[in-house]
Amino acid sequence: MKKYRIITDSGCDISAEDEERYGIDIMSFDIILGGEAIRERIDITGREFLEKIAASEDIPKTSQITEYRFEEKFTECVNEGAKDVIVVLINSAGSQTYANAVAAAERMKSEGKAGDTRFHVIDSHTYSTGYGYPVVEAAKKLEAGQSVDRVVAYIEDWFSCCELYLMLFNLRHAKKSGRIKAASAVVGELMNIKPIVQMIDGETKVVAKPRGEKKAVNDLVEYLAARAIPKTPFVMGRSLATELEDEFIEKYKAKTGAQLAMIESVGSVVAANAGTSFIGVFIKGEKRR
Repeated sequence: MKKYRIITDSGCDISAEDEERYGIDIMSFDIILGGEAIRERIDITGREFLEKIAASEDIPKTSQITEYRFEEKFTECVNEGAKDVIVVLINSAGSQTYANAVAAAERMKSEGKAGDTRFHVIDSHTYSTGYGYPVVEAAKKLEAGQSVDRVVAYIEDWFSCCELYLMLFNLRHAKKSGRIKAASAVVGELMNIKPIVQMIDGETKVVAKPRGEKKAVNDLVEYLAARAIPKTPFVMGRSLATELEDEFIEKYKAKTGAQLAMIESVGSVVAANAGTSFIGVFIKGEKRR
């Protein structure tokens, strides 16, 4: 029996194959879309969810994972004899989920329920495959025999450098979610602007406003090539704009020599803010922490 457990939430957008292959425990968010209650990953796949949002006029709403649910999961880990539990969660700036996990772990320790189990609760400071990728890599490293402390250091290093960029082809969801001011979104739609949105550590900023899809893809390649540490892998969250995503991948690889390390369909969290037509890219930039 493994002496460690890896836990994350369904916002990680890890594939079902990697989830099973590496024994990653993914706790599902509950989503409401048009009055319908949906359990992410249980009731619907990421691709199916994107198609469902595209056909709906509503914006999905995601609920946090509660402290009670975390305490149940952590108790299960302790009872199974896990010595280390690595918990990697969605950006704390956008969800109470991380704080709930910290509170659950601290209460178990204070009440003597944790035994000698160590809980490593990590704030990803990001979204989607931006934390799904290092979770899978962490699982691989642990399987290969690396120590838990070394793997935790690897995860924290990734998050100290990870930068997310969204190239939005439709501004409806970004306007409703507040990621882009309503007036700017209206002007952008009228002028065929496809903004490049930077999201780092919970801070959102429009860094470029190219017009037209082709120029937008080219500008995104150039902007990211200047930001990323040379030859480091990049990671993507797949939307329904597959042809434009594929065009970006080929151009970015040709420009930088970097390799695509992971690409998976995004789920409710990204879709609620970015919609269903975008290019979402995570790169490794300069270290911030």
